[in-house]
Formats: sequence, structure tokens, C-alpha cells
Amino acid sequence: MLIGELATATGVSTKTLRFYEADGLLPEPDRTAAGYRVYTETAVDRVRFIRKAKAAGLTLAQIREILTIRDGGQAPCEHVAGLVDQRIEHLDRRLAELEHTRTELLALRVRLDTLEPADCRDEVCVAITNPPTTDRA
Repeated sequence: MLIGELATATGVSTKTLRFYEADGLLPEPDRTAAGYRVYTETAVDRVRFIRKAKAAGLTLAQIREILTIRDGGQAPCEHVAGLVDQRIEHLDRRLAELEHTRTELLALRVRLDTLEPADCRDEVCVAITNPPTTDRA
């Protein structure tokens, strides 16, 4: 199949397919006498795998590692498990950061609701520059 047909079958653009090829995610296909790329059905499965792996949060570098292991004749499942564990740890840290930010923003919003605009005369925003102090014993 030609590149346009592969693009249609997988839901990605021809530009993306060329990028995947240049980046080593998709093997270089055979070419016609006129120089057109000719892909096999296995390219459809590979591109679909790439899309699903990206949707799961894996980077293209990680996906390339997985494909390299598979292309080497080994099952990459153990490697994938390690990558997924790393991704989960990263997301857990990010969620904690976001929860902290949300708590700070909620407290700021409460301060802003009770603030008198005249209190900001000499400062940009006193609710931000002078947050209430908390006693930590």
C-alpha cells in the first residue's frame, strides 16, 4: 500500500508517517520504480501500536525502545511494565503537585473574596504578596 493508503488506514497524516520513518519507529519501506513508498500490512499494525502507546503516555523514545526489543525477537512486556511503572510514579508526583497548587489557589481565592481593593494601593496585589502566616508548632 502507498503512504496515503497507510495514512487512511491508521488515521495519521503522511507527514507523521514520514517522521516515524525518519525517527526509526517505522522501518524504511520498499519503493516502486518511481520512488513511491510501498508499505506492507505489518506497517498498519505498527503504526496503530505507536498511536496506542502514545495515548498511554509513552514517549516516542520509549516506544522506539519497545519496538527495538520486539524487532530483536524478544517480547518487550517486562520492559513495558518498567516504563509503565515509571510513568505512574511520574503522574503520582505531578498529581501531588497539582493538588498542592489547587489548595494554594483556593486559599488565595478566599483571601481575594475578603480583600478590600484599597489594601492594594501600595502593592500589586496584597493577597499574593502578603499571604496569612500559619503557626506551625
